[in-house]
Amino acid sequence: MRRTRLTDAECPISRCLDVLGDWWSLLILRDALDGATRFDQFERNLGIAPNMLIRRLHGLVADGLLQRRQYQQRPPRHEYLLTERGRDVQPVIIALGEWGDRHRGREQRSLQLVDRETGAVVDPVLVDRGTGRRFDEIDVGYVAGPAASDALKARFAELAAGPEEAAARRG
Repeated sequence: MRRTRLTDAECPISRCLDVLGDWWSLLILRDALDGATRFDQFERNLGIAPNMLIRRLHGLVADGLLQRRQYQQRPPRHEYLLTERGRDVQPVIIALGEWGDRHRGREQRSLQLVDRETGAVVDPVLVDRGTGRRFDEIDVGYVAGPAASDALKARFAELAAGPEEAAARRG
């Protein structure tokens, strides 16, 4: 069964899920952010089948999240290094971990996020860069942006109008 590609979707979330939409890719990136670089490290840490790991690593390289670099000639061995684009996934992975801790229960935490320099436990929050306000304290939502198609603009106009007004417009 072929997966539907979302690379041309207007929604940035859809485009991101096209790259990061399976758990193995996110777990590989999580381990890479923690310092894993070699095939055997990923395989051992994740318990992933070698053929599945090869596919995921090749996909992450093709999508520009990892760079493959040979570190040994005989036999040829490669390591997988995070690119800037790959490092940019860190806040997403941290947010997923925070969501999981919050809904599973902090007392059940098996990992803690710490400041590597001080060792202090970190409590991540998402804030608006412009105002510094926490996202869980403000009511946010998406609107069509400047590059949105007419169809996307219409979709968001309908959502903003509410179900009753949208139904009346449709007749």
